[in-house]
Amino acid sequence: MTIPRKDFLIVSKDILPEAILKTARAKELLAKGDVATVNDAVESVGLSRSAYYKYKDGVFPFYEASREKIVTISLILENRAGILSYVLNFIASIKGNILTINQGIPLQGIAYVSISIETAGMADTPENLLSGLSALDGVRKIEVVGQS
Repeated sequence: MTIPRKDFLIVSKDILPEAILKTARAKELLAKGDVATVNDAVESVGLSRSAYYKYKDGVFPFYEASREKIVTISLILENRAGILSYVLNFIASIKGNILTINQGIPLQGIAYVSISIETAGMADTPENLLSGLSALDGVRKIEVVGQS
């Protein structure tokens, strides 16, 4: 018997239907222990139980899908001394294990970098890793280009 393979997409919250967003929020409330039952969770977020059960097995936060995996990110950095060092130090500060770093020759004040990070031992979520990196001075753009 073969187990069916699930295909996943990374999709911005901005384009998701409200029912899917509310399902994710209800699951978060349950996981954190903020509510005791599914009824409490769906009531809290304003969602029907039927919609919750329809989407619950297919909706989960990015960090859940990325836990104990390898995430490859692409960054556009300003070409100034120390910017890449800040990025690497931030990753190390949350115990991300850097597997590869690829950097092209900086052109017109911009450096293109891709970094593969093992997330298994991280002290924080991959979601917080991305938001923390994007907040660093000199990081112009960051995006996930792959995960395994």
